[in-house]
Formats: sequence, structure tokens, C-alpha cells
Amino acid sequence: MEDCLAKKMEITVSEAEKRTGRNAMNMQETYTAYLIETRAIESQGEGQCAPMDSLWRRYSEFELLRNYLSVTYPHIVVPPLPEKRADFVWHKLSADNMDPDFVERRRIGLENFLLRVASHPVLCQDKIFYSFLTQEGGWKEMVNETGFQLKADSRLKALNATFRVKNPDKRFTELKHYSDELQSVISHLLRVRARVADRLYGVYKVHGNYGRVFSEWSAIEKEMGDGLQSAGHHMDVYAASIDDILEEEEHYADQLKEYLFYAEALRAVCRKHELMQYDLEMAAQDLTSKKQQCEELATGTVRTFSLKGMTSKLFGQETPEQREAKIKVLEEQIQEGEEQLKSKNLEGRDFVKSAWADIERFKEQKNHDLKEALISYAVMQISMCKKGIQVWTNAKECFSKM
Repeated sequence: MEDCLAKKMEITVSEAEKRTGRNAMNMQETYTAYLIETRAIESQGEGQCAPMDSLWRRYSEFELLRNYLSVTYPHIVVPPLPEKRADFVWHKLSADNMDPDFVERRRIGLENFLLRVASHPVLCQDKIFYSFLTQEGGWKEMVNETGFQLKADSRLKALNATFRVKNPDKRFTELKHYSDELQSVISHLLRVRARVADRLYGVYKVHGNYGRVFSEWSAIEKEMGDGLQSAGHHMDVYAASIDDILEEEEHYADQLKEYLFYAEALRAVCRKHELMQYDLEMAAQDLTSKKQQCEELATGTVRTFSLKGMTSKLFGQETPEQREAKIKVLEEQIQEGEEQLKSKNLEGRDFVKSAWADIERFKEQKNHDLKEALISYAVMQISMCKKGIQVWTNAKECFSKM
């Protein structure tokens, strides 16, 4: 961890800016650009402040970076990006992706993504990631030159592997089920939180009605007027405080959403393992088939029904020379297949070893982060309840002085 980029460089996404430009179809579009600022930490220890470098990136560029990392490092649980459009929000909050509050939370999420990658023991060393942070132009060309899109596995191929693998690794199967369940639980938790937020919003705003009623009542009372007016003021302040409280709640929701999206990153690692296992099994099956063909040609016997056997019966047997030539070709293919199978076995073992090490790292991170987020959420709720008690305590004192 000492060599992580996050230890050597300050990385911030300091601001967001709404812009208008033209897309690939030459049509006008409105988008948000984010200012990434970086500064080397090394020289700061000597009492000198290194200059700050900055550049602007669009959300689509962050997406390109993450897609590149996912394909290039298939054994790694790549940190997810924040949502492109707001989801699981309470109904009073805007779901517009240009809403300033949403853009601000996404800015925080994008900064968190960069810090996650910069803190990862493997991803932080990627040269293209470093270029993304420091090089204004030519970055996309560098990504495209890697040919990562050609390496990306198709969804159809991944689905085929899922259903046709004969000997799946039990650990990855269990991990896949866990990621599905984690996503389901967090989705449900976010929906519940949004419903609670809606009801809480209503309760707080109704307190504003208390304020209005006490204020109107105070106008017709001489001796009780000041007490009622003061109590009404406390209720108005209480009612107005809900907007800031629920905006703070959304930041905690975003922390949960990160792990909602992490669940898909876990499944991506599982899918890659299934694909490798499927390729391995297909290679082994092909090798077995070629060995059987070679044996049949050498002995002149056909164990199973085949088109080749029917052809021989209809048009006569092959000459010894033809058979020898075919055996030679098959022997070369068998040798090549055995080497390929050995290579795939080694690749598979390396993948499992690397993937499982990263999964264990991810689990430790997840447990720490979710525990911290849930505790912070509970503390915020306690604080909110204490404010409510204080408001009614103040109101009680106002009533007592009447």
C-alpha cells in the first residue's frame, strides 16, 4: 500500500460545470464537466507546496476509464462509478441529472471513484489511469490503442458459459449468489429509506402548520400572545430544518449505492471465471475427441456412430497413406491441444489466486465502509431526534411562561 498513487498524489474533483457542445452526431447537447485537480505530495514534506495541475473530464470519460480497467483487469473488483441518473430518491427530491444537488453528490462520487482506484494496489499502477489524471489531450487515443474493446467478452458468450459449464467452482458460485443477495438487500434498504424520508418530510412540514396556528392565535391573545408567538417560531425553525437533514441523508444513501453497484463488479469477476472455465472444458473436450479420432484411425475401428464411418462404408476405406497423413495431422493437433490445455489450466489457476486475493481485500473494505456508514446514519437519526426533543422542550418553556 505504500506504493499506492493515493500516497504520492492529492486527487480531488473540485467542481462541476454545466456546458453546451456538440456530440458525435453533430447535435447540440448539454452536459456536465468535472474539474480534476492533482498535486504531488512528495515535495510538500520539505516545506514546499507543489503546483496544482487541473483538467476537465466528462462523465462519459470516467465511464470509458472504468470499462478499460474492467476489461484489462478481469480478476479485480473494479470500483463502481456513481449513478448517472438519480435512483431510489424520496419524491420531493429532483431526479434530474442536471439538478445542482444531484450534480454535487455525483461530483463527490466521482472523486471517491478516483481515490478508490488510486488506493488499489494494482489499479493505481496503471499508466492509462495516470494519464487520465494528468494528460489533457490524447488520452482517449491511448485507451483505444490498447484494443481493450476487442478483448471485452460479449454478454451472449457470458450467458452461454453460465449455463454450459459442467464443473463450476463452488466458491465463485457462492460469491455470485452473495452478490445477487447483497444487491437485493441494499435495493430494499434504499427503498425503505426513501419511504421513511417521505414520511419524515411530511411530519416536519406539518410542524410548520403548528407555527402558523400558534402565530395566528397569538394575535388574539394579550397575556398568552408572546408565549404562543415564541412557540410558533420554534416550530417554524423545526419545519425548515428538514431540507438540510434529508440532503445529508442522501449522502449516506450514496454510500450504500456504491455497494449496490459493487455487487455488479463482483458478478463481473464471477462471469469472467465462468468464461475461462467454459473455454477450458471446451478445449479438454476437443482434445479428447481428437485423441479418439487418432485411435480409431490407427486401429481401424470406429467406436461410435459417425458420418466418417458411414462415408467409409459407402465409398470404401482410405488408403494406408491417406490414413497415415491424417494420423500425423491429428498427432500435431493433439500436441498443440495439450499445450493449449496446460496453458489454460495455468491461466485459470493464476486467475483464481489473483481474484480471490482481491475479493478478500474487497470484503475487508466493504465491512469497514458499510459499518461506518450505518453508524453515521444512526448517529444522524439520534441527533435529529434530539433536535425534535429540544424544540418541544423550548415550546414547553414558552407555554410555561404564558
